[in-house]
Amino acid sequence: MIEKTDLSFEKAVLVGIVTKDQNEDKLEEYLDELEFLTFTAGGEVQKRFTQKMDMPNPKTFIGTGKMEEVREFVAEHEIGAVIFDDELTPAQQKNIEKILKAKILDRTNLILDIFAQRAKTSYARTQVELAQYEYLLPRLAGMWTHLERQRGGIGMRGPGETEIETDRRIVRDKISLLKKKLETIDKQMEVQRGNRGQLVRVALVGYTNVGKSTLMNAISKSDVFAENKLFATLDTTVRKVVIRNLPFLLSDTVGFIRKLPTQLVESFKSTLDEVREADLLLHVVDISHANFEDHIASVNQILTEIEALGKPTIMVFNKIDAYEPEEIEEDDLVTERTSAHYTLKEWKKTWMNKMGNNVVFISATEKENFEHFRKRVYEAVREIHITRFPYNNFLYPEYDKYGETKE
Repeated sequence: MIEKTDLSFEKAVLVGIVTKDQNEDKLEEYLDELEFLTFTAGGEVQKRFTQKMDMPNPKTFIGTGKMEEVREFVAEHEIGAVIFDDELTPAQQKNIEKILKAKILDRTNLILDIFAQRAKTSYARTQVELAQYEYLLPRLAGMWTHLERQRGGIGMRGPGETEIETDRRIVRDKISLLKKKLETIDKQMEVQRGNRGQLVRVALVGYTNVGKSTLMNAISKSDVFAENKLFATLDTTVRKVVIRNLPFLLSDTVGFIRKLPTQLVESFKSTLDEVREADLLLHVVDISHANFEDHIASVNQILTEIEALGKPTIMVFNKIDAYEPEEIEEDDLVTERTSAHYTLKEWKKTWMNKMGNNVVFISATEKENFEHFRKRVYEAVREIHITRFPYNNFLYPEYDKYGETKE
């Protein structure tokens, strides 16, 4: 089941709609992200199709005229995959496949495909497989022609079940089996977490592709896989890190994304135990991304879902070397100045100012402002540690009083 959909070098088109809840700018932003997801999966986007609608067409998601436009483009340019920005119902997927005669994917299916590619350990593969089966279950009827009901007549009467019911039962049994397997692994991981002793636990959280793994490598001097693609990290990596002489555990977790499929949130909740059980969160943000504030909101939403929002948190604004505010020409009297035109200095005076010391601006790749980042993490971990072990206070002096000793 875990096999990924082969999108390698495959031509793809994207489809999205503008609704009362999603304006053109928001749709464009979502489609940019969907294009990056497609690239990560191995596809190449040829064109985007958008349409204004009050609500999606219950039969084909988009209107008949727009569907015909997509069909002509798909046939003419030999498009292999048509990818929809929102999750399609089983009926919509079946109807669209009949019309376009191409592979139909939605955002959920695409993310599941990327997760299938990225899953390396038994734990991650089991979680992805569970999410895939839960996504597949309501879609069984339309997936293969052999699943249509068997004919009646001679030799077909009597007890028994149709093929579709057999397949559903097999999938439900598989889901049950995978859940039991996850429970077993969870218990093993719980024992592992218990064996780590009383070290302070710090977890890196954030939107996908903000530089968490790069930061992990820089601070722990380890070699965690990092790549400029979405969901480069699926498996939680835990490293023991020492700043000055203060040891703590640092874990790198799976990145979050908007419209994250509910199946994945559910199946990856156990992976996010590292976040739930952490003493301190480092919320990494890609400040060079135009919509980083939306990313923060998305991450906070998922942290709320896993009951981890109220933890001590340091906001780490990464990629300051790539940050470039939009400029307004001197003779431009029309363009209104917005937050897109803020310099980093101006950003620091906004809502970020209210967070006091819990905001750090760095570049993980260039190691820019890194000493300040290390100092802030040291102070936060030290505070938690000496609260837990007051008699250890003298072992870990304040960062500035430590002297010039290098680790």
